[in-house]
Amino acid sequence: ARPRFVVFDARRDPEPVLAAVQRVKRDSYTAVVPCAVLCGKKNEALAEAFDAGADEVIRDGMQVSEAVRRLTAMLIRSERDLIVHPSTRLAGTSAIEAEIGRRLALGDYFAVCYADLDHFKEFNDRYSYNEGDRVIRILAKLLHDVVKGTCGEEGFIGHIGGDDFIFIIPYNAIPSVCGEIVATFDLLAPYQYSEQDRRAGYFFGKDRRGHLDRVPLMTLSIGVVTNLRRSLSSARQASQLATEMKTYAKSLPGSVYTVDRRSDDRVTPQEPLPAIRDVRKIGENE
Repeated sequence: ARPRFVVFDARRDPEPVLAAVQRVKRDSYTAVVPCAVLCGKKNEALAEAFDAGADEVIRDGMQVSEAVRRLTAMLIRSERDLIVHPSTRLAGTSAIEAEIGRRLALGDYFAVCYADLDHFKEFNDRYSYNEGDRVIRILAKLLHDVVKGTCGEEGFIGHIGGDDFIFIIPYNAIPSVCGEIVATFDLLAPYQYSEQDRRAGYFFGKDRRGHLDRVPLMTLSIGVVTNLRRSLSSARQASQLATEMKTYAKSLPGSVYTVDRRSDDRVTPQEPLPAIRDVRKIGENE
């Protein structure tokens, strides 16, 4: 198991110690471990320690209270970095679970929305990983702007990984937030393709079995679950139900969001759920 943090003593012989810091920070497995370096009063190794990759430097003779504050801040920075997805700078899985748990503890009514791109793998295969990563960042920005623009501090956006995102909003914001997200994505998606593919509305690509097939342009599917009609006992349960709804949404054509309308006997709905909408048709399915 990785240690929570490591302190290196470079006061007597800094050269081999700083080389060790460098090795730790160059290894992808240990690079996330926070490293502090102790150096002498005259700061001989201060700059070299940071150049080697140290996250914090503690000088000999520093007040204990200051040293404790610096090490505590180092740990806080490290933990914050670990819960943020590196490509989008959105909250990662552990932060998503914590946010769902926090809202369950408060007893609020809310919606967990699972967003996933359709035909993204085929886009990646045709246009390259770099272009796929750019689409991920576009979607992350779209989710952030719509969720925060509509819900403010009541909105939360997280990135599970790849093209999978979770956002959490007040249940009564489902139509406005999800509707705007899928409609805006449908406007942006065609311009991620070449003019030829955009005009055709598809391209020919290989499926998972290696067979050549017609691949449509990317669309967005969002599965939504709320605790308005059924009780949610954990973040895991909420995620599983949202995944079910996302899978159902992906079985429908185009960009859509689908809302779980199932209920259990333990919950009496306080208000009607927003309608399930297919934004391309602006219709309501019961």
